[in-house]
Amino acid sequence: MADEGGRNRDPAAVEEIAAPVAALTELWARGGAAASPRLSAHQLRALGIVAQEEGTNITGLAEAAGMALSSASRLCDRLEAAGLLERTASPGNRRETALRVTHQGRTLLAAVDDRRRRDLNDVLRRMPPDRVRDLTSGLTAFQDAADPGRDAEQDNAS
Repeated sequence: MADEGGRNRDPAAVEEIAAPVAALTELWARGGAAASPRLSAHQLRALGIVAQEEGTNITGLAEAAGMALSSASRLCDRLEAAGLLERTASPGNRRETALRVTHQGRTLLAAVDDRRRRDLNDVLRRMPPDRVRDLTSGLTAFQDAADPGRDAEQDNAS
């Protein structure tokens, strides 16, 4: 059953999509783990956040990752010890620490992305083309619903 906005609120529909979504997230996680077996999923995600928000501080990382400040700090300690992340004085405020992904960290993130793309492509090649189009359409709608500001950003970029 859909509400006035066309959104599906039927619990059975949520159950129906739960298994395929779980399969997709498991495939994604396996790709990350295979390319970076020494990092936890949290560490890998944090490294990706810092790569996207180059120069962010630990507070910004904690907020973006939805974790406690102390957890983000310890996570950065481990990433720094592994040579994947560095802390530098922030150019705008010398009392603040900016986070940056090292060359080794960027190389690792590229390997993770490559592995995930290969894994996804392997699955997509086994799907009929019309179902791939359906999946693309559905996932795009899902992404738009999950990030309502995304449409406006794309419109402004055009």
